[in-house]
Amino acid sequence: MAATLPAETTLRNAKDSAQPAGRPPERRQTLPWADALFSILAHGAAWLTLAMLAGIIGSLVMGAMPALRAYGPSFLWTSEWDPVQDHYGGLAMIYGTLATSVIALVIAVPVSFGIALFLTEMSPAWLKRPLGTAIELLAGVPSIVYGMWGLTVFGPILASWVQQPLQSAFGSTPLLSTLFSGPPVGIGILCAGIILAIMIIPFIASVMRDVFEVTPPMLKESAYGLGATTWEVVYKVVLPFTKTGVVGGIMLGLGRALGETMAVTFVIGNQSQLSQLSLFSAANTITSVLANEFGEADGMHRSALLYLALVLFVITFIVLAFAKVLLMRLRKGEGAKT
Repeated sequence: MAATLPAETTLRNAKDSAQPAGRPPERRQTLPWADALFSILAHGAAWLTLAMLAGIIGSLVMGAMPALRAYGPSFLWTSEWDPVQDHYGGLAMIYGTLATSVIALVIAVPVSFGIALFLTEMSPAWLKRPLGTAIELLAGVPSIVYGMWGLTVFGPILASWVQQPLQSAFGSTPLLSTLFSGPPVGIGILCAGIILAIMIIPFIASVMRDVFEVTPPMLKESAYGLGATTWEVVYKVVLPFTKTGVVGGIMLGLGRALGETMAVTFVIGNQSQLSQLSLFSAANTITSVLANEFGEADGMHRSALLYLALVLFVITFIVLAFAKVLLMRLRKGEGAKT
């Protein structure tokens, strides 16, 4: 007991010296109502989000119910779209949405990866900041500007320098001749996919650059010290460490491509019939047909458009669910290989 007295005395003196002279010891003032209010607001925000989601789903289902009863699942694989005769099928719009999004991802992911790799591993210091700022500025350009530029500038260039050479080179190849058939007028599925790729590159590249930069420098320096090349460092160190963020960035770009409206409406041609599978043919996406026809639609036509909106919601949900499952599998496999 006697041995512990000096320690207790020292601790008491330290506590006393922490208080200003002539002032009583300060006590922490607790406000129980503030914690309760914060908890209520946090829970309310979460439940409000769920309520809004449920409201959107409910309104889409209620609005699409006449078309759901009239056409059922056959709406998904029927391509006829005739508002005059009240015959509707969403296959042409579903195909246009998926085709343009796939083209956008095929182009945007490698380009975004190259941009992020250059900015984080290879760019000189004087160029890194201006180039990164320019890429971020591209993300702020309104979509209608991309659409007008694609229609007036990029479309004619695509027709003269891409579509015509592709037809000349692959016009006699069985499968490719079908993909590259039709008049090379510039607008169509291919043009819309490329415009979408240009639009989502800044988003994917910015996310990839940010996640590449969080890789611990010690890991990369150790790999360089062992004689690894830049590509080996990226492939064996950076990508395994940041794969979750990379997948998240790609899914962000895909979500933007699926939901883009105005830019696609300008350059896709707005044809709601699936006559051929050519990438040069005019088509429609779900968002473009909603933008063009929803304002003057009524009756079964309006219900069919809401059915398409519900299909787009389901497609987006499936994409996000797939991304979530993929991320869970990636996290589960971390540490399995060394």
